Amino acid sequence: MRTQITLEERYAISGLRQSGMSIRAIAQRLDRSPSSISREIARNRCNDGGYRPSKAESRTRGRRSRSRRNSRFSADDWDLIEHLIGLQWSPDQVSGWLRLHDHLSISYETIYLYVWADKAAGGDLWRHMRQASKKRRKRYGKRDSRGRLAGKRHISERPPEVEDRKEFGHWEIDTVKGDSQATHSIVTIVERKTGYLLMGKLERHCAADTTERCIELIDRHPGRFKTITSDNGSEFHGYKDVEAATGVEFYFANPHCSWERGTNENTNGLIRQYLPKRKSMADIAEMELLDYSTRLNRRPRKRLGYRTPEECYVQGR
Repeated sequence: MRTQITLEERYAISGLRQSGMSIRAIAQRLDRSPSSISREIARNRCNDGGYRPSKAESRTRGRRSRSRRNSRFSADDWDLIEHLIGLQWSPDQVSGWLRLHDHLSISYETIYLYVWADKAAGGDLWRHMRQASKKRRKRYGKRDSRGRLAGKRHISERPPEVEDRKEFGHWEIDTVKGDSQATHSIVTIVERKTGYLLMGKLERHCAADTTERCIELIDRHPGRFKTITSDNGSEFHGYKDVEAATGVEFYFANPHCSWERGTNENTNGLIRQYLPKRKSMADIAEMELLDYSTRLNRRPRKRLGYRTPEECYVQGR
């Protein structure tokens, strides 16, 4: 088994690249695989596109140091994770694929934290993220009052079997607007294990309409719901009425932590293919939403072994 690329090899890679040698030729000269050389250059490339041995060595040491903070994961584990992120896979997809193929059990939250730590250290893993251009900002000096509602169950109280997606019947819920000021919107509910999607039209973006539509969607699928996890939007303040009507327990994620509902967030991204931002949803009909959800539910997913969410949902696994 080959060891990690050394500092001497990094200087050789830099010099051979400057001489115009191809990646394949460099790999042959150093007795390495072309993919190893390509991954080394891509992972440690500077912002101007250049490859500098000292900078590459510094970044590699930084990654290894961060990986040792959690002894569960080795430097080789993180190398694999970085490679998959470099393929534009989301942390949720990386986590699901690694677990599905028995390579590694790691949560998408841990991967997200690693990516943002890498960015703070000068790395560019974050550039491969789907929403890399989106600014992340912290709020200082103000108390965040969003989602303040007495009696909510925090996500930390959720049964542990929900996290690993091994048990069927745990869902995530969200709402999607076409326009930030729109009255009309849709509610999306996604089953965590299978990725099966339910969608419903909201004439008003409010707690009353969301509660009514949520109960209706759950009633269409009796016995298929155990828990639902939502964000802290005020449209979910009627959750107790949902619980009373259906017996399904509601849990709430931390504010600004969308990765805690990664399945729903990723699915909403897929929905945008049909309902792009700034597109009014006033004229969207229920049958149109059914068509969109059916298309997505019949789209093969890698994390399901190329089965469809619909197949897995019907089988209850």
